[in-house]
Amino acid sequence: MTEIGSILQQLLQFSPDALLVVDEHGLIQFSNDTARDMFGYASEELAGRPLELLVPERFRGRHHEHVASFLQSPANREMGARIVDLFARRSDGSEFPAGIRLAPIRSGERDYVSVAVRDMTERRAISAALVAARKEADRANQAKSRFLATASHDLRQPMQAIRLLNASLLKLTRDTHHVYELVRRQEQAIDNATRLLHALLDISRLESGAVDPKLASVSLASVYSDLQREFESTAAAKSLELKFAESDIVLMTDRTLFAQLLQNLIGNAVKYTEHGFVRVTQSLDAETLSIVVEDSGIGIPADKLDRIFDEYYQVDTVGAPRVGVGLGLAIVREVSRLLGLTVSVSSKFGEGTRVRVRIPRSNLLTNPAASAAPSLHAAENPGARRGRLLLLEDNQSVRVATELFLSLEGYNVRSAAGAADGDKLFADLRQGDVLISDYRLDGKLTGLEVLRNLRADKPWDVPAVLLSGDLEAMLRAVKTPIENCRFLSKPVDTQALLEAIGELSKLPGDA
Repeated sequence: MTEIGSILQQLLQFSPDALLVVDEHGLIQFSNDTARDMFGYASEELAGRPLELLVPERFRGRHHEHVASFLQSPANREMGARIVDLFARRSDGSEFPAGIRLAPIRSGERDYVSVAVRDMTERRAISAALVAARKEADRANQAKSRFLATASHDLRQPMQAIRLLNASLLKLTRDTHHVYELVRRQEQAIDNATRLLHALLDISRLESGAVDPKLASVSLASVYSDLQREFESTAAAKSLELKFAESDIVLMTDRTLFAQLLQNLIGNAVKYTEHGFVRVTQSLDAETLSIVVEDSGIGIPADKLDRIFDEYYQVDTVGAPRVGVGLGLAIVREVSRLLGLTVSVSSKFGEGTRVRVRIPRSNLLTNPAASAAPSLHAAENPGARRGRLLLLEDNQSVRVATELFLSLEGYNVRSAAGAADGDKLFADLRQGDVLISDYRLDGKLTGLEVLRNLRADKPWDVPAVLLSGDLEAMLRAVKTPIENCRFLSKPVDTQALLEAIGELSKLPGDA
């Protein structure tokens, strides 16, 4: 025997798989040493014996069917490819899960079948462990979704009380410089904690599948206007030019999620730009609408671009402010996935960043003017006067903190713990009074339902500010636009709350 022939013979005998050769009658003509170790039969014991000797009795009927099928169209194939459980039988009667591969062989005028058998015990065990781990992870994910759905509001409540109490302290200590400065710094820490809480809850809800996009017609001009109001004071404080494109385009999308995506992009641009501009432009081609958020900020090094959408990742740039925990762009990634949008980033370190959001043209409505939904925000009327504020809040600490803050701002505040006490609270309701209500109240009614009941009883639209720890869920409950109503997220921005009250505290005809 040649050296190559000897090597081939050894490969055949000591292959990792048990190898058998079976004739057209199903009788074993050859078995290697691995087959001996695997099945417990010496080669001479298997020679001339039927292959079904190695098949568990309960599978022998199916075995004959598979053999007949193979002989009709012989070809290399995985015997277990369509069989969930495939087992082989040892000489002692024990069984093991097996992977079996068949291949036709022709020698002279005779046909044979090569059978390769692999013991799958270890692989099946690993697979079963992986399946169990996946199921456990799914259960944990579902538990997280349930937790977020029920606890999102409650997690924000303590921050709401702290924020309002701190705003009251600022009011009281304005004339005491050292104390005022300490409270102002405390306010900054509360703001940072609030942003972190929002980001953590948002990314968890998005990744757990707890968010289901609700498509509706969305005016880009309305979204731009809201974002302009949100960021103009921060941009002005840094002397940045903040500019939005004029637009008459209306999209079919989820307004809350879409606005959240742009909010994170613009927030990042303003945060990391100290001089120059932040601009939001748009362009339309045959296939897509592109919205570009561009800034003249610090930029992103080329070797960091592929990681910026990772959770908790922040570009560590010398001299750059380190703000937040790196969840903003991870939220952008998840929202764009949900809405079917594409987001790409280009940047030059030290010269600024461009983020392009591509929206399929199929998402654009064909008749923007007819499709544009009225804004949820009421138009401003000149001439404000201060009416009473009627506060519904079932959390005592938040109710006390809100009442204290608004009283220090000069408002006449009356409060109740929930809808059950509403009759007494609303007994002498008059025009100019503003309802401030938590959306989720203890009891059967929501703040929105309380408002609708009030409006059904009065000949005017009672103005209201509705607060929620889950703003997205509250906005989804609003089926049609509501005039003279503001929707704010908890923990509420105190300035935003005062502005909303100021706009709503008006009587028709006030001058």
